[in-house]
Amino acid sequence: MRLKLLTLALSLAAVSLPSHGEDLLDAYRQARANDPVLAQADATRLAVHEGVPQARALLLPQISAGMSLQQQSISGNNSLNGINNGNSGITSGHERTRSVSASIDQTILNLSDVANLQAAHSTSDAQEKTYEAAAQELFVRVASAYFTVLNDEEQVAYAKANEEAYRVTYDQAEQQYKVGIAAITNVYQAKSYYEAAKATTVTYENTLANDRQALTVITGKPVGDLKKLREDLPMTPPAPADPQAWVDSSLKNNPTLLSSQLSVDAADHSVNAARAGHLPTITASLSRAKSTSWLENGSYNVAGNGRYGNTIGITLSVPIFEGGATQSKVRQSIDQRDEAQDSLELTRRQTIQNTLNYYNSVLAGISEVESGKAAVDSAQKAVDATKAGFQVGTQIMLDVLNSIQQLTQAQSTYSTARHQLVLNRLLLKQSAGTIDYDDLQYVNSLLQ
Repeated sequence: MRLKLLTLALSLAAVSLPSHGEDLLDAYRQARANDPVLAQADATRLAVHEGVPQARALLLPQISAGMSLQQQSISGNNSLNGINNGNSGITSGHERTRSVSASIDQTILNLSDVANLQAAHSTSDAQEKTYEAAAQELFVRVASAYFTVLNDEEQVAYAKANEEAYRVTYDQAEQQYKVGIAAITNVYQAKSYYEAAKATTVTYENTLANDRQALTVITGKPVGDLKKLREDLPMTPPAPADPQAWVDSSLKNNPTLLSSQLSVDAADHSVNAARAGHLPTITASLSRAKSTSWLENGSYNVAGNGRYGNTIGITLSVPIFEGGATQSKVRQSIDQRDEAQDSLELTRRQTIQNTLNYYNSVLAGISEVESGKAAVDSAQKAVDATKAGFQVGTQIMLDVLNSIQQLTQAQSTYSTARHQLVLNRLLLKQSAGTIDYDDLQYVNSLLQ
């Protein structure tokens, strides 16, 4: 009778009961509003974008205005100064001068500033792609954390069912030993498996608590009851069923790869800016100013005093030698460009590798889910057969314990394969650069 409970406990663990809790889209909407990683990427994008108007400003008119007030002491021996200014009776005191000016400067030719503006545009575009990659990554991070929790919950359910099955077996072994129809060895074996199962349950429960908190870190909200993954998952291969087509899509659309390419463009412009440090610059200027002077105790007029004067000019600056700094900047910018090109090549190779890996993982995952389901069915039948054999004496207690263990392992593997298959499909779309909200909606439709 007690061994019949064993089959019932294991069967309950495999049943996914309907849930009306939080679904994947709820978690994503919370993450979109609260995820600090995406918010940080957005702030970085906006900060980098400000480099464009700052670089452009160097090519636009520069307008400034100023005013100064100065005081100069006049000694008693400065009578000549007083005579020359029509104030011979004043030979000492203070002379005050007020100057007012306004100027406008306009760059006519500065190829270095032009190249720096182009570099700023490329850098800003690269950061836009980085933000796009972060936004796509959020789809996967939410889904990964969500399905990790779902898988953990199933692992806990299997562990508890396994623990209960071993407890039933242990109780039966004790009763059989007490009535003298079984050896004490059966009791020891059953107790060993039972205690190990209790420890395993505690481990899975701790993992579940940690992973629920990991989802909270992304969403910013406490995790409630989550909808489960339904049993009948689609077993269709990726479309198109051509790995090269997915690779081509990733090379064209993957935002991380595009960001690296734009970073190389920015580095090329920086090289041009450094080389332009050898070239002349031309600047036009226009200024208007006046200066008024007076004595502290009387008028102090001179020719032109208090009148505005205009100055117009064009300045040609030709750099000749700056201690080797310009050549050093050119070498530095070239090295930085080489670094950016190497980073681009590494990103390109990794993107191809990831795309092919996820494509193959989806194909393998389909087989793993199908074989995993068959393994669970076979393991369940093995438990039933071993239990029946034990009842008639053709199987020993250790056989029963091992069959229970194999069933739990098969259920655990099957659960992990199901959740990972769904996640690998999203990872493939992300690597190809085509993942969007519709993909998350489709995955959400697989929940119940």
